[in-house]
Amino acid sequence: MANIHDQIQDVISTNDVVLFMKGTPQMPQCGFSGQVVQILDHLGVPFKGVNVLADGELREGIKAFSSWPTIPQLYVKGEFVGGCDIVREMFQSGELTDQLSKSGVATKVAARG
Repeated sequence: MANIHDQIQDVISTNDVVLFMKGTPQMPQCGFSGQVVQILDHLGVPFKGVNVLADGELREGIKAFSSWPTIPQLYVKGEFVGGCDIVREMFQSGELTDQLSKSGVATKVAARG
């Protein structure tokens, strides 16, 4: 069986937008995960939610994988974007929409410029 690092790499390389989160997109289990889900839903971005609470090895593995200590973690086209605070700030500034469109990810909300 593949190690957790390989499993994480596989998920982020086979999905354009991946959110490692506590809970599911339909039922987030923490406020921070819920905020990122709301932002992605607002932008109309299809994404894969990965529930880290379902697997302790995954929960620790994703922190090591990204060198980022907290959940949620957002990946776009295989690239780590950030956690809740970063995603929220990027969303408010319009930077998140710009990054998504530059990466070829369609959003309901048009990028500026």
